[in-house]
This record gives sequence, C-alpha cells and structure tokens, in this order.
Amino acid sequence: MLKLLGAVPVLAATGTLHSQRARAGDLASTTLVLGDQAAGTRALVEAAKVLDGAPYAFRWANFQGAAPLFEAQRAGAVDLAPAGDLPVLAAAVGDPTLRIVATRVGSGAQLGILVAPNSTIRTVAELKGRTVFVSSARGSISQFQLYGALAEAGLSKEDVTVRFILPVDAFAAFASGSIEVWATFDPYYGIAVQRGARILRDGTGINSGLGFITASSASLADAGKRAAIADVLLRLQRAGDWALANPDAYAQIYATLTRSPLDAAKTITRRASLKQHFVNDTDIATLQKVADSANRDAILPRRVDVRAISDTHIARLASG
Repeated sequence: MLKLLGAVPVLAATGTLHSQRARAGDLASTTLVLGDQAAGTRALVEAAKVLDGAPYAFRWANFQGAAPLFEAQRAGAVDLAPAGDLPVLAAAVGDPTLRIVATRVGSGAQLGILVAPNSTIRTVAELKGRTVFVSSARGSISQFQLYGALAEAGLSKEDVTVRFILPVDAFAAFASGSIEVWATFDPYYGIAVQRGARILRDGTGINSGLGFITASSASLADAGKRAAIADVLLRLQRAGDWALANPDAYAQIYATLTRSPLDAAKTITRRASLKQHFVNDTDIATLQKVADSANRDAILPRRVDVRAISDTHIARLASG
C-alpha cells in the first residue's frame, strides 16, 4: 500500500517512430508527463510493456486523486490525465482549455458507499442525519454516486452532511474508526472491502462506468507532443486489450507493482476501465447527460458543453 500511495520515480525511453505521425514533430526531443492516480495506469502500462521502446521520453506523475491531478494539469505540469466522468467535468469548470481525447470503459462497481464492519447502518436510507465522508473533492464520482443512492432511497442531499477528504487521509481515518461512512473509489474502495468494510451501495446503475483521458490544450498545440499523445493513446488501447486477455497475469503484476493484496487486486483489475478508444460522439452524448444531471444537483456550478471540451480529431493523427 505504501508504494501505491507514494511518489512514482521517473521513467524514460527513446527510439524512432516509423509512421506518418513522426512528421508532426521531432519526437526524439519530445517529453510527455503522464499523470496517474494511485499508480493504476502505470501498473497497466508496465504489465503490458506497451511503452517499451517509445520514440519519445516520458515520465510519470502520480497523484492520490483527481483533484490534485487536475491542479497539476491546469498548471502545465502534466500532459495527460486519466479520471472518471465527474472529475473531468469538474476540472473543465475551472479549466475550460482541457480537452477529452480518449474514453475508458469500466464498471459502476468500481466505487461505492462503505461503512465500518461494526456499523449499525444497514441501508442507504439510514444515512439520514449522518455525516458521509466523500473522496476526494467536490465534483468527484463518489459525490455523484452518493447523491444518486440517496435519491434512490427517497432522501435528498440535504438529509446528510457531506465532508470532502483526500482518499489517503480517508483510508487511514476509516481504518482507525474515525470515519463510519465513506464514499470512495478503487483502489481504495477495493482494498477497504478486502479488509472488512461493508458495502451499502455501489455505483452500478448510478455512475456511467466511463473514465476519460484528458490533455491540456497547450500540449495538443505542440506538434511533437500531439503526435506523442496520439501514440500513447494507441499503446494504452493495446495495454487494455492485453489485460482483458490475461486477467490473472495482470492482477498478479498489479498487486506486485502497487503492493496491494492479491485478492483485492483481482477484484480491482477485473472491474477496471480497461477497454479504451478515442472519444466519439456516443461518449460525448453520454457524458453530456452526466454533466446536465450534475448541474441540476448543484454538483457542478454551471453547465459544461462536453463537445466543446472534446478533441475527436486526434484519432485521425493516430491512424495516419
């Protein structure tokens, strides 16, 4: 668990790209900073070895949640950032220059509302009047899931007190008994359940299960970085396909790289967002529904035009 939550050292690789994409810039002199959450994307990439021999330099920047990851992207410190649907929308409110470039298909079972093993709370309806700690910040997938679960149980968001907390802090507080109710996401969610936490409601049927990869507009405006980003996205597609075809091997490598319990790693990797493709019109329409719902529930302070923050043209460069 320490490695999962700690800093990730720098990786670099160089080579030559034998395709039309090389003409978009000098990739040998290009460096990408690949943002990550809880080392999940890096574990996938290293398990599938898809960035071995990449024709550009790259390094990883690891964060415990989407909020600090997007702060780094907004500051120009990260070129690519993977996150769930709501964090991407929340980030776009503060940084309308970010662009969605790829979609990752997963499961709503990757997150949920947890209670301590000895809690007397048995249903979502019993959360009325309680305090729920939500990871990691306003606009998270867990906040959206909590509000959806409350509505399903006949409650409103005003029926609970919501406190936002970064997942590493929440994990420690939950383990110590300082937090009774916690809405969170994988890998923290899966590891907490493996350690005995009880699930009140997961995100199935509430959350879209979609994740997205965003790039900064500044990175996309740089010819070399844009070509490298297109190549990375193709490699991530291959990584996901490899993981789906080799679930046991992927779970074992994931557990080793992140120092997660193997049982938890098997669950986390089985429901992870592994199937990936370049963002398309169907994804944009699905995410727009999420955005409009989040705006109605005041999770987002204003409406986000998803098409305006999506880059569907990078797929052409990748196939060129």
